[in-house]
Amino acid sequence: MGDRSLVFLVTGASSGIGRSISVEAAAAGHRVFATARQPEAIADLGPAVSSLPLDVTRGESISRAVSEVLARAGRIDVLVNNAGYGQMGTVEDISMAQWRAEFDVNVFGLLETTRAVLPVMRARGSGYVVNIGSIAGRIAYPFGGAYCASKFAVEAISDALRLEVEPFGIRVVLIEPGPIRTRFNARVEREVDPLVHDAGSPYHARYEGAFVRFRKESSFGALPPEAVARVVLRAVRRRKPRARYLVTAPAKIFAFARRLAPDALMDAAMRAKFR
Repeated sequence: MGDRSLVFLVTGASSGIGRSISVEAAAAGHRVFATARQPEAIADLGPAVSSLPLDVTRGESISRAVSEVLARAGRIDVLVNNAGYGQMGTVEDISMAQWRAEFDVNVFGLLETTRAVLPVMRARGSGYVVNIGSIAGRIAYPFGGAYCASKFAVEAISDALRLEVEPFGIRVVLIEPGPIRTRFNARVEREVDPLVHDAGSPYHARYEGAFVRFRKESSFGALPPEAVARVVLRAVRRRKPRARYLVTAPAKIFAFARRLAPDALMDAAMRAKFR
């Protein structure tokens, strides 16, 4: 698509990566529609960015946002599926309602938004679907089963979709960040706090140490969210972008280790980290 102006639809733009992508894309001359569940959270993005309400867990909200973008811009060139959050806790401690909520946002919300946009891109014979995954989609760790499972699902969806829509001129790109300096960890701690203080959990004694380690790991080698935005913009400037883009040195190191290390060695490393 060269350097011409593109129409972006970005989910989860209230903070962090989604906000940075919206701001950076607009600064690069693209037309950006940034969305969030609470539109007041993105009202300060400035005149270069159009703000829309969008709750990825509600089909009617997705339909309204897509229709609004088409009415105002006539097309959608780039869909950035960024909306998501991290539900931490052990596989057993997290309630089934929490498991479903994690997948509703991180997986099914991504799916439904993508399915709403694909016919528009197919009709034009072009488009980019950019899924914001995580290195957690390649390496699962204790106390992160729900979040990692959702990101593993995004990996599989991206791989299948990439081949399915390629004949229609649509490119699917998966971004796999490592530690990024956002409010992600603050929400993680809010979500996990009731589990940490549940003395009835068989894992109670392990939570505090595990999350001290988690904080350290998530700050090591961390980059600002603008680093992810720059990678997204670089990918959509290419006619044939790579299938995956790793962001941050820790993400690249972990991905390399996952390819080479046997499960027993990875398990030993995780035991050492989380004690």
